[in-house]
Amino acid sequence: MEFPVLETERMSLVHIGQQYAEPFYRIMSREDVTRYYGMNPLLNLQEAGAVIDSFQLLFESKRGIRWGIVWKESEEFIGTIGLNNLNVRAKKSEIGYELHPDYWRKGLMQEAVQAVLLYAFEHLDLVRMGAVTFPDNEASSHLLKKIGFIEEGKLRSYLYQAGKSHDALLFSLLKSDWTK
Repeated sequence: MEFPVLETERMSLVHIGQQYAEPFYRIMSREDVTRYYGMNPLLNLQEAGAVIDSFQLLFESKRGIRWGIVWKESEEFIGTIGLNNLNVRAKKSEIGYELHPDYWRKGLMQEAVQAVLLYAFEHLDLVRMGAVTFPDNEASSHLLKKIGFIEEGKLRSYLYQAGKSHDALLFSLLKSDWTK
C-alpha cells in the first residue's frame, strides 16, 4: 500500500522518514508536548529514530498510520497526527496528535484532524473513530468536542507515564455523526 499524503489549506500530511528525526526529536523531547502524550520525553536522536521506525512498522502491518505535519509556508516539520489501533476489518481506529507549541492555538490541529477523518471515513470506510486524552488536557478535549466527538467515559489507570498510572477520557466520533 502506498503511503497516503494528505493536504490541507496550510499543511501537508506526509510520510515520516528518518529525514525528520531531528525536528521530531525537538518536539518530542519537550515536557510541555509530552505531558499529555502517554510517554516520557525523548532523551536523544536515537530514540526519535526508533519511534519513527515504529511508525513505519505500524503502517506496513496495517495497524496504524502516522503522518508528519509540515507547515506549507516554511516546509517546517511541526508535529504528527495518526491513526492508532487501526483495524480496517472492524472499521475502527483511534486518532492521536501532537504539535510544536509555537503552532498551538492557530486552528491547525482542527484542520489536520478534519483531513484525517475525511481519509478514515471516506477512503478506509471506518465507522468509528476513538480518541483517548488525559483528563487535564483541556485543549485536546475541547478540540475533540468542537469537531463532534462525544465523551464516552473515564478509563481508570489507562495510561502509564512518569512512573505512575493515570486515568484517561475516552471520546468517539461515528461516521454517521460526522457526515451530518
